[in-house]
Amino acid sequence: MIKSVNNLITIQETLQNNIKISKQTNIIAVSKTFPIESIFPLINHGHEHYGENKVQEAIEKWTTIKQDFINIKLHMIGKLQTNKVKYAIPLFDYIHTLDNVKLAEKIANEEIKKNKKLKIFIQVNIGKEEQKNGIEVERLTKFYELCKKDFKLDIIGLMCIPPQDKNSETYFVEMKKISAEMGLTDLSMGMSDDYLDASKNEATFLRIGSKIFGKRD
Repeated sequence: MIKSVNNLITIQETLQNNIKISKQTNIIAVSKTFPIESIFPLINHGHEHYGENKVQEAIEKWTTIKQDFINIKLHMIGKLQTNKVKYAIPLFDYIHTLDNVKLAEKIANEEIKKNKKLKIFIQVNIGKEEQKNGIEVERLTKFYELCKKDFKLDIIGLMCIPPQDKNSETYFVEMKKISAEMGLTDLSMGMSDDYLDASKNEATFLRIGSKIFGKRD
């Protein structure tokens, strides 16, 4: 069996054996920087969710494939610049990194133009790190209401990237609490090194790259 497929199956079995999961857990295979030849074994295996962090790279890799494999769901997991939104909307199905009003307005306008609604996560700066994107927890509720009521965006949940040098689970617990208080159903959190901790705290989308594809060059 091809290594990436075997790795994916191992992750799925690990989740089943270690976590009492109350919600469906979707594994996003983070395929950014990997050539499509490395991704095809997973596609042929039937895996549906893939993550990219650059619009141009995603267009080049996925435009034709998504036409041939209509079940594939593509996730924008990197910072989305406003000038790239018009190219992202036709290709992507999910955006995980909404964190400002200007971007929300641009997405809303382009969704109308393209007649397409994406599922969107608000990125939360849960570790209060100056160098990281994401909206502050204190501003989250007001921003969420603005996105829903004024821009009519389909906000399905919250996303976070915990600080690297600290215990991720502490932040996952906090995200679970905030999400429940807001009445949201989805959480995008957990990567190759901490996906089990994220799953324990009701993550519904795990963003896993190196654990599936191996280390990037």
